Amino acid sequence: MSYTELKRQVYEANMELQRRNLVIYTFGNVSQVDRDKGVVAIKPSGVSYDQMKPEDIVIVDMENNIVEGTMRPSSDTKTHTHLYRAFDSIGGVTHTHSTYATAWAQARQSIPCLGTTHADYVHGEITCTRDLTDEQVNGDYEEETGVQITDAYVDRDPAAAPMVIVAGHAPFTWGKDAAQSVYHAALLEEIAKMAYLTRTLDPNAAVLKQAVLDKHYLRKHGKNAYYGQE
Repeated sequence: MSYTELKRQVYEANMELQRRNLVIYTFGNVSQVDRDKGVVAIKPSGVSYDQMKPEDIVIVDMENNIVEGTMRPSSDTKTHTHLYRAFDSIGGVTHTHSTYATAWAQARQSIPCLGTTHADYVHGEITCTRDLTDEQVNGDYEEETGVQITDAYVDRDPAAAPMVIVAGHAPFTWGKDAAQSVYHAALLEEIAKMAYLTRTLDPNAAVLKQAVLDKHYLRKHGKNAYYGQE
C-alpha cells in the first residue's frame, strides 16, 4: 500500500470518530500499521478534526521516528506502536475519551458482561487496567501506557477482547485495520452506556450466564460461527 492510500484510510477512520460522536475538538486518535513497510500512519497531535486533511496524517516507523509528514504525530504514538509490536494480529488502533467508557475508566472498574449485546463482541468482561506506578508515569509515560494495556492481556487473546479501558484515563480499541478499530470504539461506548444504565437500575444486576455468553460470542466468532452470510 502506498503512503498516500495508508494516510487516506487513517484520515477516514479518524473522521468516523467525529461522525459517531466519539470525540470532540482534538480528543482521540486512530492509527493503522503497514507491517510490510514497517510503518504506522497516525493522526497529528492537537489538530482539530474540522481542520485536518489527509495529507496531515503522519507516518512513523515502529521506533516512533517520523518517516513522512510535516507535523508532530499524536502524543499517544508510543502507545500505538507498543500495541502493534505486542499484538501481531492487529492492524489498527483507536483511542478516544468517549463519555461512558471513560467514566468506567475513571471509576477504575472493568465492564462486566451483563447481556448478549456485550457477549456478541467480547468474550468476557472489558478489562480495566491497573494504575501506573509513579515511576512509570514519570518515565516514558506513553510507552508505559502500552505496557499497562499489554500487562492486562498476559493470559488473554486480544482478538477475543479488542477493547480495554485504561485506569484513570480512557479506552483503547483495535482491529484488523483502522476502520475496524473505530467500529470497536463505537461498540465499546454503547456497551459501556448499557452497563452503566443497567447497574444504575440494579446495582446488583448479575453477569450474563456463562453458557449464554459463550453461545453469543462463538456463534459470531468461533470456528463454527454461523452468524451473517458466507
